[in-house]
Amino acid sequence: MQLPPEDRELSPYTGWTRAHWEAAADRLLAAVHPHASPGQALINLPGTRPSWSGHRSDGLEGYARTFLLAAFRVAGAGGADPHGLLERYAAGLDAGTRTPTAERDLADGDTESWGRIEDRSQPMVEAASVAVALRLTRPWLWDRLDDGVRERAGRWLADALHRQPHDNNWWLFPLSVGGFLAEAGIATDAARAAVDRGLEAIEQWYLGDGWYTDGRPRALDHYNGWALHLYPVLHAWAGKDADLLERYGARLAEHLEGYARLFDRSGAPVHQGRSLSYRFAAAAPLWAGALADRTPLSPGATRRLASGALRYFLDRGAVGADGLLTLGWHGPYPPLVQPYSGPASPYWASKGFLGLLLPADHPVWTAVEEPGPSERADAVTALPTAGWLIQSTAADGLVRLHNHGSDDQLAAGSAPEPAPDDPLYAPLAHSTRTGPTDGDNRFALLLDGTPTERGRITPLGAGPGWAASAHHPRPGTTVTSLTLARGADELRVHLVTGAPADTPVRASGWAAAGSRVTSEAEGLHARVRAVPVPATGSAPSDTSDAPLLSEVHGLRGFTTAAVTDVPAGTAYGPGAAVPELHGTVGDGLSVAAVRLTATGRPAAPPTVTAEPSGSAWQVTVHWPDGGTHRATLATAAVTVSAD
Repeated sequence: MQLPPEDRELSPYTGWTRAHWEAAADRLLAAVHPHASPGQALINLPGTRPSWSGHRSDGLEGYARTFLLAAFRVAGAGGADPHGLLERYAAGLDAGTRTPTAERDLADGDTESWGRIEDRSQPMVEAASVAVALRLTRPWLWDRLDDGVRERAGRWLADALHRQPHDNNWWLFPLSVGGFLAEAGIATDAARAAVDRGLEAIEQWYLGDGWYTDGRPRALDHYNGWALHLYPVLHAWAGKDADLLERYGARLAEHLEGYARLFDRSGAPVHQGRSLSYRFAAAAPLWAGALADRTPLSPGATRRLASGALRYFLDRGAVGADGLLTLGWHGPYPPLVQPYSGPASPYWASKGFLGLLLPADHPVWTAVEEPGPSERADAVTALPTAGWLIQSTAADGLVRLHNHGSDDQLAAGSAPEPAPDDPLYAPLAHSTRTGPTDGDNRFALLLDGTPTERGRITPLGAGPGWAASAHHPRPGTTVTSLTLARGADELRVHLVTGAPADTPVRASGWAAAGSRVTSEAEGLHARVRAVPVPATGSAPSDTSDAPLLSEVHGLRGFTTAAVTDVPAGTAYGPGAAVPELHGTVGDGLSVAAVRLTATGRPAAPPTVTAEPSGSAWQVTVHWPDGGTHRATLATAAVTVSAD
């Protein structure tokens, strides 16, 4: 992808400016154009398989998600459209709404019609992108359409106002459609009602402190930023609704306090949650905070994080030789593809271009870049509402997310048994440089050789340098887990109650992946080194190409160390390995020191003492730098203090 020369004076960290964002948008849009149907209504991108919604829905997805990108590009330029983008999308709106029908009822030879919006159907999702794009470009597209086209398009969109969405962030799709239709004077009562219903729906999932759960009780991931915050804020901003902007902008500002810490020095966001092929959509909430003027970040830090995220992926093969976004993380990565993902799904990354709505003279474009939180100093930040602990180290810019709050499970009352663990949610930790395997960052009992799953997680709190949770691997058994973190060091403490003393247990560390992986295990220490696959255009300050070191030390309750190879690799490399510790339940308490670093320096583990106190355990940790943590663990109860 050809881009303008870097500007290291304005952007010392990434070299990128608004001109780079505009050029990237132009090239992404130019690459999809040859795949449009004759009438421009469907953009059918090449792919090995359709999504579960079908080929026609995937073509609408290609139209809608790239239309969103075109809208940001043109609206942000005050209507300037030298590439004729809006003319093509206007033609597609005309052709796609002539004879909408269900996919199963398509007539032979029909190469343009969109699917009807039905209950919980994918066209409802895409209607939201179409509506937002029309709202943003209204003076240059909608207002210039023939009345007949407006009538048909309005009728197609209005179906979203009356259909049932999935009970999660999908409630915001009718909201987005309603916001546009109400302004356009179409089905105004139903449109306003859809907006109200959408805002009411997300209230039940608002946990506080800027965090939503996405329908399920503990489903926390990037959808917080690129959906649950983005749509209400964008609706309020586009409608100039000061009251709504204050309400949802304030929540977004709270969210960004922690969210901004989830970006690596390299620009990578933490690899956690579903739909990761949307990649630099992770930048959307950063821009939304600036758009709403509700952000804790300086303009220079906002652009540094957002440009870092866009550049991270473009430098690592997110766009193929044909100029198209691939389904994957860096390049194509089939294990990341989910059943609802089609060839055009990655173009929800268009949300990451939201910043183009800010004028060229806005401080986010004119201020000198400033470092992101992970670059400034070592930090361990607790997010008690989310049940997360964010650990970052300035020497390598690496960010680790310790998970004691997100499991993506249905509520116990709606599903008698937990679903199988999802490796994108269930592990004890995620990071900006490791992708999950079936067995990394876990603590499990081995029942007949099969590891138990974490299932539903009960958060037990988080504070300075710690987070804790409990889960029930089988009826009558509780695992109470505590993570302590300081600098680059982690300590994982697990108390098992209700299981026989001779039950085998296994604890695993980080899955290090790359182009070359070496490992060793001796006594109670296992270590894996991985040389990352090099980026094609990393910024000079980027250390993500430095070898990655993953190690575990057994400090209590373990008898042996080992390494498990993962020949299939992860999203970060073609090969991977996971260091592990093995032992038994014993007296119930297991303690492991864990470390992930790109500094190349192994370190001595902290010193730990543990003493029983009735039915509880008192654990004291002396860190190598002289700091101390003291913790008390009982069944599903943890308290921690720090010196």
